Amino acid sequence: MKIMKVHHVAIICSNYEKSKDFYVRILGLTPIKEIYREERKSYKLDLEVNGQYQIELFSFPNPPERKSYPEAAGLRHLAFEVDDIYATVLFLQEEGIQVEPVRIDSMTNKRFTFFADPDGLPLELYES
Repeated sequence: MKIMKVHHVAIICSNYEKSKDFYVRILGLTPIKEIYREERKSYKLDLEVNGQYQIELFSFPNPPERKSYPEAAGLRHLAFEVDDIYATVLFLQEEGIQVEPVRIDSMTNKRFTFFADPDGLPLELYES
C-alpha cells in the first residue's frame, strides 16, 4: 500500500449557511462545487485550500452534537498553515471569533493557536 497524500476532509455542520459563510468568507476557502442532494435533504460543498480540493462541507437534518473535543479519541483537530499568525488572529478576532493565545511549538519553534468553527470543531493555525 502506498498513500500519496490526504485527499480531503469531510465536515458535517449543523447550520449550513452559517458554516458556509465561515469557511468561504472568513477562512477564504474557494467553493468548487455545491450540490443539493434531495434524497438526503443535504448540501455538499467542495472547497479548495490554496488551489487544491481539500474540504467537503456537508449539511444533514438534525446531526448529533459533537461530544468530544481535542483530548478525546478520534480526530483531534484540523490545522491550517498561515504565513502571518498574528495578522490571521487579528482578522479572526475582528470577525468576532475567539482565538486562544498564540503559543510556540516546543518541537519546531513555530507559532500556533486554536479557534473553533461554528459547531465547535477545533481548528488550528500553524505559522509556516
